[in-house]
Amino acid sequence: MVPLAPPVPVHVSPMPAYLFHADAIAEAFHRDSDDAFVEWLRSVPREEQFTSAVSMADLYRGAGESESPDAHLRAIRKRILPAVTVLPFDDGVARLFGELRARLVEADLSDRELQVAATALYHGLKVVTTRTGRFRRVPGLPVRPLPRSRRSD
Repeated sequence: MVPLAPPVPVHVSPMPAYLFHADAIAEAFHRDSDDAFVEWLRSVPREEQFTSAVSMADLYRGAGESESPDAHLRAIRKRILPAVTVLPFDDGVARLFGELRARLVEADLSDRELQVAATALYHGLKVVTTRTGRFRRVPGLPVRPLPRSRRSD
């Protein structure tokens, strides 16, 4: 397989921009959120905050599985969607995902994780996640860990 040329990021900014994985978004809205993370998050300009359609699907799934799905869906609509730009899983991202999936068969990463990684790489974004060890398996993907996490890597 001939490797694809590196993607040309669509998003260009003098400031670092971030793609928030579903776990980072959940952490930000959890009642016991880490104060350092929330303070850092407030310092990031709105135009530098992104998430992927794949992460949104995870959040919607979580809402549907919760004991109060309507409340969770309302929170997504009123608190999360206004706070981030949702990037699509489009043809360019899908092509990069396909290359990553083919090259990283042994990396023990789920399709969803690689779809998020492909979205971040395609758009030139740094992934914010509690799962730093997993995402660091993707060559060239910048990752920003959360200050702490209730979840293991």
